[in-house]
Amino acid sequence: MNISGSLVALVTPMKNQGEVDFAALESLVEWHISSGTSAIVAVGTTGESATLSKAENVEVVAKTIEFTQGRVPVIAGTGSNATAEAIAMTIEAAKLGADASLQVVPYYNKPEQDGMFAHFKAIADAVSMPHILYNVPGRTVADMSNETVLRLAELENIVGIKDATGDLAKGKQLLAQVPDGFSVYSGDDETALQLIAAGAKGDISVTANVAPAMMSEMIAAALRGDMQTAEAYNQKLMGLHSALFVESSPAPTKWALQQMGKLENILRLPIIPLSPQGEVVVSKAMQQAKIVS
Repeated sequence: MNISGSLVALVTPMKNQGEVDFAALESLVEWHISSGTSAIVAVGTTGESATLSKAENVEVVAKTIEFTQGRVPVIAGTGSNATAEAIAMTIEAAKLGADASLQVVPYYNKPEQDGMFAHFKAIADAVSMPHILYNVPGRTVADMSNETVLRLAELENIVGIKDATGDLAKGKQLLAQVPDGFSVYSGDDETALQLIAAGAKGDISVTANVAPAMMSEMIAAALRGDMQTAEAYNQKLMGLHSALFVESSPAPTKWALQQMGKLENILRLPIIPLSPQGEVVVSKAMQQAKIVS
C-alpha cells in the first residue's frame, strides 16, 4: 500500500433525527475527490465512530467505498478497545473492499505496551488487509511507545501509523527507525509540515474537511520539498488547525461545514453543537483562510 498526501478524516453527516445522511456523504466524497484529497478515512474519530452503532459503521464504510468508485483509497476506522470487536469490524471492512483499516490504541482500558502489541497482532493475524495504527493519547490516555510501533512494523500487513501525538521529537525518532515500506502519517494538522519534512508520507487531517483543496496543495508542496509554498498555505490555515478543536471535535468542523452549505449541524450526544463563543473563533479562522468572506 502506497498512500501519500492529504488524507481526510471525514465527518459523518447526519439528518435532523440523527440518522446518517448518505446523500450529504456522497456529496462530500465528490467534493474531496475533485479537490485533490488523496484518500478518505471513514468512521474515524472525526466521523463519530464512538457513537455510531456497529451496523452504521459498516454501512458508512460500504457507502463511502461505493461513492468513491475506486478513485481514491478508503481507509476504514474499525478500531475498538475490545480486540474481538475490532477483529469483527475489520473483517466486515475487508469484505466490503476497504483498502486498509485504521486501528486506534485501545481507549479506557489503558493496556500495557505488551497488551497493545498483542491487540494489534491479533487483528493483523485475523485479517490479511493492510492496517494503519493510530496513536492519539489525548483521547485514549494510553500512549504507544516507539518500541511497540517498531515491533508491530515487523508484521507484514501493519503498514503505517497515524501519529496524532503532536510530539515532534518522538515522531522524528520513529521516522529514523521505521523499516522501508512502513508509512508514518501526521494526525496533528498544526505540526504536519514538520513531520513531513522529517519523512512522513502525509497528513490524516481534520482541517481537510473544511479546506480540502488547500490542504491537498499544502501537503503536496511539502512532499515535493517546496516548503516555502507549503508554509504559505499553512499560515492561511493555521487558525483553522486550532479552531477546529476549540471545543470537542467534530462540533467545530460540522458547524463550519454547515456554514458552507455542506451538511446539517447534527451531532450525536455526548458531543453537543458548537457554542456561540466557539462560533466566533471558527468564523474568524474561516475568514483568515478565505473560505468565507
